[in-house]
Amino acid sequence: MGWLAALLTQILHLALVLAAAPLVVGGIRWLKARMMGRQGPHPLQPLRDLAKLLRKRPVLAETASWVSRAAPYLGAAAALAALALVPSFARGMAFAPLGDLVVIAGLLALGRVAMALAGLDAGTAFGGLGAAREMSFAAIAEPAFLLAVLSFAILAGTTGLEPIGALFQEGSLGLRVSLGLALVALLAVAVAENARIPVDNPATHLELTMVHEAMLLEASGRHLALWEAASALRLTLWLALLSAIFFPFGTAPAGFAPLGWLLGIGAWVGKMALLCLALAAFENAIAKMRVFRVPEFLGTALLLGLLGALLLFLSTRLA
Repeated sequence: MGWLAALLTQILHLALVLAAAPLVVGGIRWLKARMMGRQGPHPLQPLRDLAKLLRKRPVLAETASWVSRAAPYLGAAAALAALALVPSFARGMAFAPLGDLVVIAGLLALGRVAMALAGLDAGTAFGGLGAAREMSFAAIAEPAFLLAVLSFAILAGTTGLEPIGALFQEGSLGLRVSLGLALVALLAVAVAENARIPVDNPATHLELTMVHEAMLLEASGRHLALWEAASALRLTLWLALLSAIFFPFGTAPAGFAPLGWLLGIGAWVGKMALLCLALAAFENAIAKMRVFRVPEFLGTALLLGLLGALLLFLSTRLA
Protein backbone atom coordinates (compact mmCIF):
# COMPACT_ATOMS: atom_id res chain seq x y z
CA MET A 1 0.00 0.00 0.00
CA GLY A 2 2.94 2.31 0.54
CA TRP A 3 3.85 2.47 -3.14
CA LEU A 4 0.20 2.97 -4.10
CA ALA A 5 -0.13 5.95 -1.73
CA ALA A 6 3.12 7.38 -3.10
CA LEU A 7 1.91 7.01 -6.69
CA LEU A 8 -1.47 8.57 -5.89
CA THR A 9 0.24 11.48 -4.11
CA GLN A 10 2.45 12.04 -7.14
CA ILE A 11 -0.51 12.02 -9.54
CA LEU A 12 -2.47 14.47 -7.38
CA HIS A 13 0.60 16.68 -7.11
CA LEU A 14 1.04 16.81 -10.89
CA ALA A 15 -2.65 17.59 -11.40
CA LEU A 16 -2.49 20.35 -8.78
CA VAL A 17 0.59 22.09 -10.15
CA LEU A 18 -0.59 21.84 -13.76
CA ALA A 19 -3.86 23.49 -12.79
CA ALA A 20 -2.09 26.10 -10.65
CA ALA A 21 0.58 27.18 -13.17
CA PRO A 22 -1.64 29.32 -15.48
CA LEU A 23 -3.55 30.63 -12.46
CA VAL A 24 -0.31 31.80 -10.87
CA VAL A 25 0.60 33.86 -13.94
CA GLY A 26 -2.94 35.17 -14.44
CA GLY A 27 -3.38 35.88 -10.74
CA ILE A 28 -0.19 37.94 -10.53
CA ARG A 29 -1.20 39.98 -13.60
CA TRP A 30 -4.66 40.58 -12.14
CA LEU A 31 -3.27 41.56 -8.72
CA LYS A 32 -0.80 44.00 -10.26
CA ALA A 33 -3.57 45.61 -12.29
CA ARG A 34 -5.89 45.91 -9.29
CA MET A 35 -3.12 47.49 -7.21
CA MET A 36 -2.71 50.13 -9.92
CA GLY A 37 -6.45 50.83 -10.04
CA ARG A 38 -7.11 48.99 -13.29
CA GLN A 39 -9.51 46.13 -13.94
CA GLY A 40 -6.84 43.95 -15.48
CA PRO A 41 -7.16 40.72 -17.47
CA HIS A 42 -9.12 37.78 -16.12
CA PRO A 43 -6.98 35.38 -14.03
CA LEU A 44 -7.86 32.60 -16.49
CA GLN A 45 -6.61 34.57 -19.51
CA PRO A 46 -3.25 32.70 -19.71
CA LEU A 47 -5.17 29.42 -19.95
CA ARG A 48 -7.30 30.81 -22.77
CA ASP A 49 -4.18 32.05 -24.58
CA LEU A 50 -2.56 28.63 -24.31
CA ALA A 51 -5.67 26.93 -25.69
CA LYS A 52 -5.73 29.36 -28.63
CA LEU A 53 -2.03 28.97 -29.42
CA LEU A 54 -2.14 25.18 -29.23
CA ARG A 55 -4.66 25.15 -32.10
CA LYS A 56 -2.24 27.03 -34.39
CA ARG A 57 0.60 25.64 -36.45
CA PRO A 58 4.05 27.13 -35.79
CA VAL A 59 5.74 29.18 -38.49
CA LEU A 60 9.49 28.58 -38.64
CA ALA A 61 12.21 30.72 -40.18
CA GLU A 62 13.86 29.50 -43.36
CA THR A 63 17.17 29.18 -41.52
CA ALA A 64 15.67 27.19 -38.62
CA SER A 65 16.70 23.57 -38.12
CA TRP A 66 15.36 20.68 -36.04
CA VAL A 67 16.58 22.54 -32.95
CA SER A 68 13.72 25.03 -33.24
CA ARG A 69 11.26 22.14 -33.44
CA ALA A 70 12.66 20.15 -30.50
CA ALA A 71 13.62 22.96 -28.12
CA PRO A 72 10.06 23.95 -27.05
CA TYR A 73 9.23 20.37 -26.10
CA LEU A 74 12.52 19.97 -24.25
CA GLY A 75 12.04 23.24 -22.36
CA ALA A 76 8.49 22.40 -21.30
CA ALA A 77 9.43 18.83 -20.34
CA ALA A 78 12.38 20.02 -18.23
CA ALA A 79 10.20 22.54 -16.37
CA LEU A 80 7.49 19.94 -15.74
CA ALA A 81 10.03 17.35 -14.58
CA ALA A 82 11.58 19.83 -12.14
CA LEU A 83 8.17 20.86 -10.80
CA ALA A 84 7.23 17.19 -10.33
CA LEU A 85 10.10 16.87 -7.83
CA VAL A 86 9.06 19.80 -5.61
CA PRO A 87 6.59 18.68 -2.91
CA SER A 88 3.39 20.68 -2.62
CA PHE A 89 0.60 19.46 -0.34
CA ALA A 90 2.12 16.19 0.98
CA ARG A 91 5.36 14.30 1.36
CA GLY A 92 6.12 10.77 0.26
CA MET A 93 5.60 11.21 -3.49
CA ALA A 94 6.78 8.48 -5.85
CA PHE A 95 9.51 10.77 -7.20
CA ALA A 96 10.55 11.96 -3.73
CA PRO A 97 13.91 10.11 -3.82
CA LEU A 98 14.78 12.15 -6.93
CA GLY A 99 13.67 15.43 -5.34
CA ASP A 100 17.19 16.78 -4.97
CA LEU A 101 17.98 20.49 -5.25
CA VAL A 102 21.00 19.76 -7.45
CA VAL A 103 18.82 17.71 -9.81
CA ILE A 104 16.29 20.55 -9.95
CA ALA A 105 19.09 23.01 -10.73
CA GLY A 106 20.22 20.74 -13.57
CA LEU A 107 16.72 20.52 -15.04
CA LEU A 108 16.35 24.29 -14.90
CA ALA A 109 19.72 24.64 -16.64
CA LEU A 110 18.55 22.19 -19.32
CA GLY A 111 15.46 24.29 -20.02
CA ARG A 112 17.61 27.43 -20.15
CA VAL A 113 19.98 25.87 -22.68
CA ALA A 114 17.03 24.76 -24.82
CA MET A 115 15.67 28.31 -24.90
CA ALA A 116 19.08 29.78 -25.74
CA LEU A 117 19.58 27.29 -28.57
CA ALA A 118 16.13 28.12 -29.97
CA GLY A 119 17.03 31.83 -29.93
CA LEU A 120 20.31 31.18 -31.72
CA ASP A 121 18.89 28.71 -34.23
CA ALA A 122 16.62 31.25 -35.93
CA GLY A 123 19.68 33.33 -36.84
CA THR A 124 18.19 36.70 -35.85
CA ALA A 125 20.10 39.44 -34.08
CA PHE A 126 17.63 39.69 -31.21
CA GLY A 127 17.67 35.93 -30.63
CA GLY A 128 21.44 35.91 -30.34
CA LEU A 129 21.35 38.97 -28.08
CA GLY A 130 18.83 37.39 -25.72
CA ALA A 131 20.70 34.07 -25.65
CA ALA A 132 23.99 35.78 -24.81
CA ARG A 133 22.39 37.76 -22.00
CA GLU A 134 20.57 34.72 -20.66
CA MET A 135 23.68 32.56 -20.44
CA SER A 136 25.84 35.34 -19.00
CA PHE A 137 23.30 35.97 -16.24
CA ALA A 138 23.01 32.23 -15.61
CA ALA A 139 26.77 32.06 -15.04
CA ILE A 140 26.21 34.14 -11.89
CA ALA A 141 22.74 32.95 -10.88
CA GLU A 142 23.53 29.22 -10.85
CA PRO A 143 26.47 29.49 -8.41
CA ALA A 144 24.32 31.70 -6.16
CA PHE A 145 21.62 29.03 -6.14
CA LEU A 146 24.11 26.26 -5.41
CA LEU A 147 25.63 28.24 -2.52
CA ALA A 148 22.18 28.57 -0.98
CA VAL A 149 21.76 24.82 -1.46
CA LEU A 150 25.09 24.33 0.33
CA SER A 151 23.70 26.14 3.38
CA PHE A 152 20.74 23.75 3.50
CA ALA A 153 23.02 20.75 2.99
CA ILE A 154 25.22 21.77 5.94
CA LEU A 155 22.17 21.85 8.23
CA ALA A 156 20.26 18.83 6.92
CA GLY A 157 23.19 16.69 5.78
CA THR A 158 21.54 16.24 2.39
CA THR A 159 20.33 18.22 -0.61
CA GLY A 160 17.03 16.35 -0.72
CA LEU A 161 13.98 18.59 -0.57
CA GLU A 162 11.86 16.44 1.74
CA PRO A 163 14.49 16.13 4.53
CA ILE A 164 15.21 19.86 4.31
CA GLY A 165 11.51 20.73 4.49
CA ALA A 166 10.99 18.33 7.39
CA LEU A 167 13.89 19.94 9.28
CA PHE A 168 12.39 23.41 8.79
CA GLN A 169 8.96 22.16 9.78
CA GLU A 170 10.29 20.83 13.09
CA GLY A 171 11.31 24.37 14.07
CA SER A 172 14.52 23.22 15.75
CA LEU A 173 16.71 25.46 13.58
CA GLY A 174 15.33 28.72 14.93
CA LEU A 175 16.23 32.07 13.39
CA ARG A 176 19.64 32.10 11.73
CA VAL A 177 21.34 34.93 9.89
CA SER A 178 22.82 32.45 7.42
CA LEU A 179 19.37 31.19 6.45
CA GLY A 180 18.17 34.76 5.99
CA LEU A 181 21.07 35.39 3.61
CA ALA A 182 20.27 32.19 1.73
CA LEU A 183 16.63 33.26 1.44
CA VAL A 184 17.58 36.66 -0.01
CA ALA A 185 19.95 34.97 -2.47
CA LEU A 186 17.22 32.55 -3.57
CA LEU A 187 14.74 35.39 -4.03
CA ALA A 188 17.18 37.27 -6.26
CA VAL A 189 17.87 34.16 -8.34
CA ALA A 190 14.13 33.43 -8.62
CA VAL A 191 13.47 36.95 -9.92
CA ALA A 192 16.20 36.57 -12.55
CA GLU A 193 15.21 33.03 -13.57
CA ASN A 194 11.62 34.08 -14.21
CA ALA A 195 12.43 37.37 -15.98
CA ARG A 196 10.54 39.41 -13.41
CA ILE A 197 11.01 43.04 -12.41
CA PRO A 198 13.61 44.46 -11.69
CA VAL A 199 15.68 42.13 -13.90
CA ASP A 200 13.24 41.98 -16.84
CA ASN A 201 9.66 42.96 -17.56
CA PRO A 202 7.55 40.18 -19.11
CA ALA A 203 4.79 42.66 -19.98
CA THR A 204 6.85 44.69 -22.49
CA HIS A 205 8.83 43.99 -25.65
CA LEU A 206 11.39 46.78 -25.61
CA GLU A 207 14.15 45.47 -27.84
CA LEU A 208 17.17 46.93 -26.06
CA THR A 209 16.25 45.51 -22.64
CA MET A 210 14.70 42.14 -23.55
CA VAL A 211 16.27 38.94 -22.23
CA HIS A 212 13.83 36.03 -22.27
CA GLU A 213 11.41 37.58 -24.75
CA ALA A 214 14.20 38.22 -27.28
CA MET A 215 14.75 34.48 -27.67
CA LEU A 216 11.04 33.84 -28.33
CA LEU A 217 10.35 36.47 -31.01
CA GLU A 218 10.45 33.81 -33.74
CA ALA A 219 8.22 31.35 -31.84
CA SER A 220 4.58 30.98 -32.83
CA GLY A 221 1.65 28.61 -32.62
CA ARG A 222 2.02 25.57 -30.40
CA HIS A 223 5.76 26.22 -30.01
CA LEU A 224 4.98 29.57 -28.39
CA ALA A 225 2.33 27.84 -26.27
CA LEU A 226 4.96 25.40 -25.00
CA TRP A 227 7.35 28.24 -24.13
CA GLU A 228 4.59 30.09 -22.32
CA ALA A 229 3.65 26.91 -20.46
CA ALA A 230 7.29 26.35 -19.51
CA SER A 231 7.49 29.90 -18.18
CA ALA A 232 4.35 29.42 -16.08
CA LEU A 233 5.63 26.09 -14.75
CA ARG A 234 8.99 27.64 -13.89
CA LEU A 235 7.37 30.49 -11.96
CA THR A 236 5.15 28.02 -10.09
CA LEU A 237 8.21 25.89 -9.38
CA TRP A 238 10.12 28.73 -7.73
CA LEU A 239 7.15 29.75 -5.59
CA ALA A 240 6.55 26.13 -4.60
CA LEU A 241 10.26 25.69 -3.86
CA LEU A 242 10.31 28.69 -1.51
CA SER A 243 7.15 27.39 0.12
CA ALA A 244 8.54 23.85 0.54
CA ILE A 245 11.78 25.04 2.15
CA PHE A 246 10.94 28.12 4.21
CA PHE A 247 7.18 27.68 4.77
CA PRO A 248 6.61 23.92 5.05
CA PHE A 249 3.80 24.20 7.61
CA GLY A 250 0.58 22.44 6.69
CA THR A 251 2.30 19.81 4.54
CA ALA A 252 0.69 16.41 5.02
CA PRO A 253 2.93 13.51 6.10
CA ALA A 254 3.71 10.59 3.84
CA GLY A 255 1.09 7.89 3.46
CA PHE A 256 -2.57 7.64 2.55
CA ALA A 257 -4.35 10.37 4.53
CA PRO A 258 -7.29 11.94 2.64
CA LEU A 259 -8.09 14.46 5.38
CA GLY A 260 -4.44 15.43 5.67
CA TRP A 261 -4.25 15.81 1.90
CA LEU A 262 -7.24 18.15 1.87
CA LEU A 263 -5.71 20.27 4.62
CA GLY A 264 -2.36 20.20 2.82
CA ILE A 265 -3.93 21.33 -0.46
CA GLY A 266 -5.69 24.19 1.34
CA ALA A 267 -2.46 25.24 3.09
CA TRP A 268 -0.46 25.05 -0.17
CA VAL A 269 -3.02 27.12 -2.09
CA GLY A 270 -3.01 29.72 0.68
CA LYS A 271 0.79 29.94 0.73
CA MET A 272 0.98 30.23 -3.05
CA ALA A 273 -1.66 32.99 -3.02
CA LEU A 274 0.31 34.93 -0.40
CA LEU A 275 3.53 34.55 -2.40
CA CYS A 276 1.76 35.75 -5.56
CA LEU A 277 0.43 38.76 -3.65
CA ALA A 278 3.92 39.54 -2.33
CA LEU A 279 5.43 39.27 -5.81
CA ALA A 280 2.76 41.54 -7.32
CA ALA A 281 3.27 44.14 -4.59
CA PHE A 282 7.05 43.99 -5.01
CA GLU A 283 6.90 44.47 -8.78
CA ASN A 284 4.52 47.42 -8.42
CA ALA A 285 6.76 49.07 -5.84
CA ILE A 286 10.04 48.85 -7.76
CA ALA A 287 11.26 49.96 -11.18
CA LYS A 288 13.11 47.87 -13.73
CA MET A 289 16.86 48.25 -13.57
CA ARG A 290 19.12 48.78 -16.55
CA VAL A 291 20.22 45.53 -18.15
CA PHE A 292 23.87 46.37 -17.42
CA ARG A 293 23.08 46.42 -13.69
CA VAL A 294 21.76 42.86 -13.65
CA PRO A 295 25.24 41.27 -13.16
CA GLU A 296 25.70 43.50 -10.10
CA PHE A 297 22.29 42.43 -8.79
CA LEU A 298 23.09 38.73 -9.24
CA GLY A 299 26.63 39.25 -7.96
CA THR A 300 25.15 40.56 -4.72
CA ALA A 301 23.04 37.40 -4.48
CA LEU A 302 26.18 35.33 -5.06
CA LEU A 303 28.05 37.12 -2.28
CA LEU A 304 25.11 36.76 0.10
CA GLY A 305 24.89 33.04 -0.62
CA LEU A 306 28.63 32.65 -0.07
CA LEU A 307 28.52 34.65 3.16
CA GLY A 308 25.60 32.60 4.46
CA ALA A 309 27.35 29.30 3.68
CA LEU A 310 30.59 30.50 5.33
CA LEU A 311 28.82 31.70 8.47
CA LEU A 312 26.91 28.45 8.76
CA PHE A 313 30.03 26.36 8.17
CA LEU A 314 32.04 28.25 10.77
CA SER A 315 29.24 28.14 13.34
CA THR A 316 28.76 24.39 12.95
CA ARG A 317 32.50 23.71 13.09
CA LEU A 318 32.95 25.84 16.21
CA ALA A 319 29.95 24.18 17.86
